[in-house]
Amino acid sequence: MLNDKMRADDIVQDVFIKLFENLNNIHNKQSLQFWLFKTARNEMMSFLRNTKNKKFITEAVDIENFEIENKTSLADEIENTELKKLILNELEVMNEDFREVFILKEYSGLSYKEIASLLEIDEDLVKSRLYKARQKLINKISKLV
Repeated sequence: MLNDKMRADDIVQDVFIKLFENLNNIHNKQSLQFWLFKTARNEMMSFLRNTKNKKFITEAVDIENFEIENKTSLADEIENTELKKLILNELEVMNEDFREVFILKEYSGLSYKEIASLLEIDEDLVKSRLYKARQKLINKISKLV
């Protein structure tokens, strides 16, 4: 969401410090993942609010950090790398609401209910935003193929 690995690393570090400080206050240990996502989102949004220009552009996300499972051939690996580049480029220009839901669902594996609770929006709105994000990606990819 930040497109800046160093800033994201700083936020992750802050989140884990808060986790350590608040571990005794978290009563339901099963909700720890939710607590982490909620705190990370709050930290990120706080950072974005504190920057004068919310649409700052930094160096692109290093796609080498994303692993491709089941590498079968060099051609498949190259195709997957190009597809990842395309998706990441499209996510950068996508509306923040759509991008956030897409990342939480596809990269974090959260359920619709968890995303709705995390973002404090209706579950149907989560589904709608995810659908629109996927449609935008499909349209862009189909134009290039």
